[in-house]
Formats: sequence, C-alpha cells, structure tokens
Amino acid sequence: GDALPFQRFPSSSKEPVPASHPAACRPPRLPARPLLRPARVCQAGDAYTREKFKPEPTRDLEKEKRRLQNILATGKDEVEHEVEQVLAQKREEEVAEPDRFEELMNEIQERKEFLEEMEALGQGRKYQGIILTEISQKLHEMEIIDKKRSEEMRNIMTKAFPVENKSNLQD
Repeated sequence: GDALPFQRFPSSSKEPVPASHPAACRPPRLPARPLLRPARVCQAGDAYTREKFKPEPTRDLEKEKRRLQNILATGKDEVEHEVEQVLAQKREEEVAEPDRFEELMNEIQERKEFLEEMEALGQGRKYQGIILTEISQKLHEMEIIDKKRSEEMRNIMTKAFPVENKSNLQD
C-alpha cells in the first residue's frame, strides 16, 4: 500500500555501470612530458662536444734508462731502496714527535686539576680513588719509559766510550 519510489532502477537490458576500481588496479598514467629529449636538443647542448686533449707530463726517459741499467747490473731496483728509506725516516719522525713521557705528565696534571675541581664542588670523595689509581698507572708507565731511556743511554755511552778490561791495564 505505499507509494512507488520516484527514482527508476536500470532495466536488465542495459549494461550495468562499472564500479570504480581501486588505485592499484588502474593502468599507470603517462607523464605529461616525454622523458626522452629530442636529438636536436642533445646536439645543441654540450653532450656531443669532446674534451680538448691536455697532455700530461711524460716519463723522464734518462731516469728510466738509469733505473733499468741498475736493475740489469745489480739485480736490484734502486728506487725501491730510496722509497723504503724515506718511509723509514717518516716513521722515525712520527715516533719521535709525540713524546710519551711528556704526554703522561700532561695527563697526570689534567687528572690533578680535575680532582681539585671535583673537591671544590664537593664531589672529591666520589672521584678520588679513581683518579689516584689512574695517576699511579701513569707514574708506573713513566718509570718504565725512564728505565728504557736510561738503559739506552747506558748502551750508547758504553759503545762511545768502551771501558778497557782490568787485565789489559795490569799488563
């Protein structure tokens, strides 16, 4: 007994309107501009220009001849020895630069200053054991270095000024 609805439903003879597909099922959309550039654009730019040849310094042929003559004469390459000597000198310089004894003295001084600062802030007891232990380790390492140095100096002195045997003096 109710009134008929105002909207009409499509009849079965017409094809149903397809429902919208999710975005994953849609075909990919082509970009607005093509990704490839035309040939005339590439040629107009620097893409087809060659870099100008820049000669690099050539080998020193006389030096090369001397090196090869030395190899044939002695069987050894002189350049290798020079390189090894330079590397050895650099290593010695690198070792000589940082004096470990001085570094240890600086580290001990830093720790003393830190402990004084902590005592001024009222935290001295908290850090005193740790800092004193570190300082004693540094002092022990300094003693080892001092012993090595004194031994080296003793060896140098005995080589420079050899002590004669007492038996030679009595004869």
